[in-house]
Amino acid sequence: MTRSVSSRKIRQGGFLLGLSLATMLSGCDMAPRYKPTPLKLPESWGQTGVLRSANPNDAAIRSDWWTMLGDPELNRLEDQAMRLNPDLQAQAEAFMQARDVAMEAKSHLYPQLNGAASGNKYKGSQHRLWRGAGSQGPMYMSSEQYSATASWEPDFWSAIRNKVRMTKQRTQEAAAEYALARLSLQAELASDYVLLRGLDAQAAVYKDSIRYYQTAVQVTKMRLAGAIAPGMDVSRAEAQLYTTQAQETEIETQREVMEHAIAVLVNQAPASFHIAPTTHLNFADAQPPVALPTTLLERRPDIAAAERRMAQANRAIGVSRAAFYPHVTFNAMTGFMDNGFDLASLSNSMYQFGVQALMPLFQGGLRRAELQRNWSQYRQEEDLYRGTVLDAFQEVEDNLTRTTRLKTEASQQSSAVDAALRTQSMTMALYTGGLTNYLDVVVAQVAALQARIALVQVQTRAVDARVQLVRALGGGWSRAELPKPDQIMPFHPLQYGNLRHAKPLAGIDTEADPAASDLTGATDAASKTGQPLDRPSAHR
Repeated sequence: MTRSVSSRKIRQGGFLLGLSLATMLSGCDMAPRYKPTPLKLPESWGQTGVLRSANPNDAAIRSDWWTMLGDPELNRLEDQAMRLNPDLQAQAEAFMQARDVAMEAKSHLYPQLNGAASGNKYKGSQHRLWRGAGSQGPMYMSSEQYSATASWEPDFWSAIRNKVRMTKQRTQEAAAEYALARLSLQAELASDYVLLRGLDAQAAVYKDSIRYYQTAVQVTKMRLAGAIAPGMDVSRAEAQLYTTQAQETEIETQREVMEHAIAVLVNQAPASFHIAPTTHLNFADAQPPVALPTTLLERRPDIAAAERRMAQANRAIGVSRAAFYPHVTFNAMTGFMDNGFDLASLSNSMYQFGVQALMPLFQGGLRRAELQRNWSQYRQEEDLYRGTVLDAFQEVEDNLTRTTRLKTEASQQSSAVDAALRTQSMTMALYTGGLTNYLDVVVAQVAALQARIALVQVQTRAVDARVQLVRALGGGWSRAELPKPDQIMPFHPLQYGNLRHAKPLAGIDTEADPAASDLTGATDAASKTGQPLDRPSAHR
């Protein structure tokens, strides 16, 4: 009796000692301290022009930045794209999957419990080998059992915890990628819409020129009928008219193609989508504020994603280091087994427990190669991060230059248009009075048309440069919008319901809008008005 008590105390003491040792060792973190190389950044932008610099505490750009263009139709399209665009919703699902991967990694920190139950019945042959005549041995046998198993891997060297941290950082990267996809969608839609309105303005110029050229054709025919002008003048006037009509047709073709692109961005089939044309560029002249260069690292989603990849590479070094140390696993099993249903009896009980430690002794440099590769991957991600920052600065500087220079160019081109129109009017008046030939008229007409089209194109590029500048500055996004590590897990370990959709996190929701499945746009329009609408007809 005394020996049994002493043995029990020894076993309990050994268990407590092992548990204490496991607790102490579980605090060992093999990952190096994460401290990226600081980048020395300029204090201001090289090209500021007419744009003002925002203070660091300012919300430099609003999240609905496209409203600065002052176009209600664009505002409606942007809202529709944010709710219904399939690529953006797919990116939200990628973020959800990254959260689930983080939960999978965290599950290895907990003991793994399993239950099992089985029942079998066997019958042997009466004439089987070694069964003699008159043998009374059993021919039937049954077996029923149920059991429970448990296994646990103490995370002595923080290999599991570093994997969990990696998956959390990957989830933050996925959130940044979602923000980048959303910003790209917003900017692409705004840019396409601006280009569409630019094509509208060009078409209006061509229509106006065509009316003028039709009048010129009539004048040349009247002068030909009066025998005061050669037939060549009519031919030149008609060639100018037909060439301009062909150019207008090309512009209409480009407009329809651009309209189709916008339709896809807002989740509508092109056949049921149409934007009414306008005759002028009617965008507001508001200029986006430009934050200080140092804040760009906090406002660009692609920079945040690159930094999170660098953090993951740092944690991977810790996982590789942990592979050099013993890998310990605890296992236990208990249950009952009998040839009937009288299972809950101690005499029919069974159990098994043990511990396993696996120590790599010689693997031909496998672990060292993995560690060296992870160090190299970290340095690679650091280089890529620096390259991403440089690309971001280039994009901002490029669009600052375009925004400033195109504003000046538009003013200069506007003066050129005024001069070309005066020349066209004077030349036509001289021709009508018989003081010049029609070749001079054609030259003046071509110059006037080219100048007017060039002005519209410059004005369109100037508005688009503002859109691209906002995109380069991050579109109002901030790194503070990334989910916190303690918020990433999509559910609790003991939660078994409501698993189809996790609660939205960082503004990312996987619940699809009911209108997303209607590619005609009728459902979305009806939901806004509260009334059913007829299916819109095709615009062609």
